[in-house]
Amino acid sequence: MRLTIDREADALYLQLGDSEIVESEQVSDGVVLDYSKDEAVVGIEIWGLSKRVPGIDYSSLHYEMLSSDKKPRPSQPAA
Repeated sequence: MRLTIDREADALYLQLGDSEIVESEQVSDGVVLDYSKDEAVVGIEIWGLSKRVPGIDYSSLHYEMLSSDKKPRPSQPAA
């Protein structure tokens, strides 16, 4: 899994795997899903990031992992 943020394009892309993208679909304004040949979602693109997350701090992105018992663990800085 890979998260890419393009400040110049004001966009975020979350790549969910290495599958080839064969189709893309805009599911709402500025949100595009990429699909593999098996119709699985393999990427999520979000445009207009600064409007969706005003004041975003690119140097302090966090992610959260859920344990097997589904209780949230503390947020960890992105590597």
